[in-house]
Amino acid sequence: MQLVTVKMSDIYVKGLDKLVEIGMYPSRSEAIRVAIRDLLRRELWPAEGSPINMEQETG
Repeated sequence: MQLVTVKMSDIYVKGLDKLVEIGMYPSRSEAIRVAIRDLLRRELWPAEGSPINMEQETG
């Protein structure tokens, strides 16, 4: 995995912390990974599917 640094407003950080606090995600990082994955599936990979899944199928 690569380290990516982002800046975001406090309201987003507080929301992430709340999701972790109530046990929906184990960490901020995991919540962000899930959100980005879902965004990419919706916006970038809707027709062909995730390139990650394609690599697993062919590998």
